[in-house]
Amino acid sequence: MLQTLFYGFIVTAAWLVWHIGFRIQVIGKENIPKEGGFVLASNHLSAVDPVFLVIARYWGKKMIILGKDELMHLNPILTWMFRAVGVRGVERGKGDTDLIDGIIRDMKEEGRGLLIFPEGTRSKTGELGKVKSGAFVIASAAGVPMVPARIIYSTGLLKVFCRARVCFGEPIPAEELFLGETKSAAKLRACKKRLNEAWDALYEANKFE
Repeated sequence: MLQTLFYGFIVTAAWLVWHIGFRIQVIGKENIPKEGGFVLASNHLSAVDPVFLVIARYWGKKMIILGKDELMHLNPILTWMFRAVGVRGVERGKGDTDLIDGIIRDMKEEGRGLLIFPEGTRSKTGELGKVKSGAFVIASAAGVPMVPARIIYSTGLLKVFCRARVCFGEPIPAEELFLGETKSAAKLRACKKRLNEAWDALYEANKFE
């Protein structure tokens, strides 16, 4: 109950602060499913990207946010706060089967969305990085669609009082993301290409001139 109240408070407060500081424009929010699980796959430019994405969506069930495991070991208060807003930590380069199985179960049974950054780390140049496989493996196992998201800053990278656009593209259907038992490299490459194309299209349609 306390975590639920905290989540409502923090999202509302963040909505006010970030709209004043960054003049966020949200495009394509109608593309986020209102029912059932989904993977929200975004590019990654700054540490506050998860905040932008959560407040851009604003309504709906609390999403699961996949973050680096170090965040969950800073101190007990921050750990509690991160858990309250839906963060689950995973160690880079290591497969945590129990964690991933739990996320897939929540997506299937509770209709939870998963926010993930398929590049795995922030871009220091503003250019897209290499997309990793984890987001597609999870989407395939959960049988859910993937919503491409592109964050665009008017200054390229995040700066205070710059403008920001959070853009959501049309969902990639679950059938297109199904990898089968073998999880073939060719199918994974096709899925990654599909996401990159969606990211490129969002940027071209919504970039700052």
